[in-house]
Amino acid sequence: MRLLRKELPAMLEQLATIPDPRDPKKCRHKLTVLLLYGLLMFVFQFASRREVNREMTRPQFIASLQLLFPEINALAHADTLFRLLRDIDLTHLEQVHVDLVKRLIRGKCFHRYLIKHCYPIAIDGSQKLAGDTLWAEELLQRTVGQAENRHTQYFVYVLEASLVFHNGLVIPLLSEFLEYALGDSDAHKQDCGLRGFARLSDRLKTLFPRLPILLLLDGLYAKGPVMQRCRAYHWQFMIVLKDKDLPSVWREFNALHGLKPLVLQRCWGRRRQRFSWVNDIDTTYAVNGSRHLKLHLVVCEESWERIDPHATTVTQKSRHAWLSSEPLSPDNVHARCNLGARHRWGIEAGFLVEKHQGYPCEHAFALHWNAMRGYHLLMRLAHVFNALARRTRQLRHLYYELGVRGAIRFIRDSCAAPWLDPAHMRVLLAKPFLLQLE
Repeated sequence: MRLLRKELPAMLEQLATIPDPRDPKKCRHKLTVLLLYGLLMFVFQFASRREVNREMTRPQFIASLQLLFPEINALAHADTLFRLLRDIDLTHLEQVHVDLVKRLIRGKCFHRYLIKHCYPIAIDGSQKLAGDTLWAEELLQRTVGQAENRHTQYFVYVLEASLVFHNGLVIPLLSEFLEYALGDSDAHKQDCGLRGFARLSDRLKTLFPRLPILLLLDGLYAKGPVMQRCRAYHWQFMIVLKDKDLPSVWREFNALHGLKPLVLQRCWGRRRQRFSWVNDIDTTYAVNGSRHLKLHLVVCEESWERIDPHATTVTQKSRHAWLSSEPLSPDNVHARCNLGARHRWGIEAGFLVEKHQGYPCEHAFALHWNAMRGYHLLMRLAHVFNALARRTRQLRHLYYELGVRGAIRFIRDSCAAPWLDPAHMRVLLAKPFLLQLE
């Protein structure tokens, strides 16, 4: 709560500047209070609007919230928040999220986890929900089923950008929703991940124009235009390269590596690793190969032992390959691959948490496009606060003892119970707070 209270003044000041689309004569709750209420419903990991109405409106819960957040004079019905999110301009809400991350960056909260002075940002897509009803014209569509059961399914797909650090900390950053109308109408194609990446990268550059970024991408983005965009924005990148992608780059790699192999062998944890790389590989793209790129390819082969169900030691092997924007060397290959590219999985772990571990990401909360996006943005903002709380030195013993969801449930139950002493809580909340990540 002290973490929330520390950031709350700046957040409330920004929220107060958001144009209120409601009729002033009919407003019982301030816009800032409604959005704070929406943030808290995801911080406490409520699963639906019904559950929020049932749990947060209990007298003791309201009293605890007013003790912790004096700005809340009364709690609204969940439908009141829905009507606000239905009509509000969500760019202002997203700016609150961005400015929070900027304050954390300026405070050097992540300084220890940078990769060669760069902030590792992963971009990946995730399906939010799917169904057979076309409840918004922005929904993407596809044909599913077999034979006589084939039918059209409508779904929401969102491209996410998150800071992913090698200590496991994942900070949600930006969301870009794919919309049917944003596709190529002349070719009768709907929106796709590559088009969404172009829009998301433009917004990322606009919002963080001077931030040194190391972009971590999967094999879908091993495309010339994507890499050229990164170079134009002065971003570094590490992109997964699959065996069947960019065959000309693989041929060049195999030929040059056979002539002058660049190899580094090392141990990382329990894994024995062998890095092989080739720098300055020329490749072309676009029509008739009119555009050129100079790339650097690294391959990591590793092995480790595990015990199988028959109590036998088995040697496991794996192989990874990445395209790098910067030349590889023995001095940087570990940082770029092990501490950077390998931790692209952090964004996928974040999707897993949001879908199945407390955040009802796959629940629409409202079958209205703008309101659905608003709930999603509040959920991602709440995820930032919970991710930070989990990594603070002050709370690590609680999370270790109870687990992540157990700790959040304990905090939520404490707000619903009558054992918080108001005088003692005011003393604790008045103390200065310094965010210290483990």
